[in-house]
Amino acid sequence: MAWTKYQLFLAGLMLTTGSINTLSAKWADMFSAKGCNDDPDHAFSHPFVQAVGMFLGELSCLAVFYILLCHDRRSPEPKMNPGQSFNPLLFFPPAMCDMTATSIMYVALNMTSASSFQMLRGAVIIFTGLLSVAFLGRRLVASQWLGILTTILGLVIVGLADFFSGHRDDTHKLSDVITGDLLIIMAQIIVSVQMVLEEKFVYKHDVHPLRAVGTEGFFGFLVLSLLLIPMYFIHVGNFSDNPRHVLEDALDAFCQIGHQPLILLALLGNTVSIAFFNFAGISVTKEISATTRMVLDSLRTLVIWVVSLALGWEQFHGLQVLGFLVLLVGAALYNGLHRPLLARMPCCAAMVNAGEENSPAERERLLGDGSVQAGDEN
Repeated sequence: MAWTKYQLFLAGLMLTTGSINTLSAKWADMFSAKGCNDDPDHAFSHPFVQAVGMFLGELSCLAVFYILLCHDRRSPEPKMNPGQSFNPLLFFPPAMCDMTATSIMYVALNMTSASSFQMLRGAVIIFTGLLSVAFLGRRLVASQWLGILTTILGLVIVGLADFFSGHRDDTHKLSDVITGDLLIIMAQIIVSVQMVLEEKFVYKHDVHPLRAVGTEGFFGFLVLSLLLIPMYFIHVGNFSDNPRHVLEDALDAFCQIGHQPLILLALLGNTVSIAFFNFAGISVTKEISATTRMVLDSLRTLVIWVVSLALGWEQFHGLQVLGFLVLLVGAALYNGLHRPLLARMPCCAAMVNAGEENSPAERERLLGDGSVQAGDEN
């Protein structure tokens, strides 16, 4: 079924703002500036402060929701559906998943390149597919299992590219790159849990996407802001690049921003883009499917890669090209994008039709199209 104009707009918005989000976060990491108490220039390495900024962007969606709702109610014929009432604490578990995974990924982004960071995030397909079988009661078809195996192969190739030729320079040591890659993959397990929780909640409760994003942002911003206090006193040695070698030094971050205002511009780009990206992401899950959201999240890798090469942030490596292509094939197989091509081939049409004897609704469920087992609502 062809996408509507609104669905195309949501897909484009998610792709564009998602790319800006990663690029602006990496841009902030590349700055060096003086800290507090006349500390010498040092890298801006404050992943948890960046994560707080991200949740501030999500929280702003809640304000926009109520502004639009008040404006709509004043009109003679209100058209906006505010959604049904719900317990906000239902969003607390996915918000904590988001907070944990985002913090881990921002730590990892300091250790590797933006393109490898984005490519390795393709691991989310593996864990989301497995969790959808375990907790949403889905049955994955053979092509989806093949897609998962292909994705694993793509991740191995990208990891080898990092190990043999990628980013072992003055900016990223080999040990940092390996640690960063492992952290990214670990974070994808948490992201997949978040996606399954969001999908089950969004389809079971009619919640406006802006309200959903804002509620998650509120919990994430509140909890992580409070956690910055103990982080200021937790010493982690050489794992941290700030002068005091603590888990997070928020005061040092603000001092560096004062000495180098462009850092603030990068952080604002991250905050604003994540607001639109998460709204578009939840909207894509609601209007199209959770798997489409994952595909778009993977496709922005190409945009980030091209921009990073154009800006000279990283060098071209052939093994990364192979890894990226394998990851795309894995995503295509998992999401059934091969079926229309096979259906046009006479030798394969019968086989495809045989695999599609189920009803349209059942085929959508098998393809991970946002449906759940009987007894749950779409």
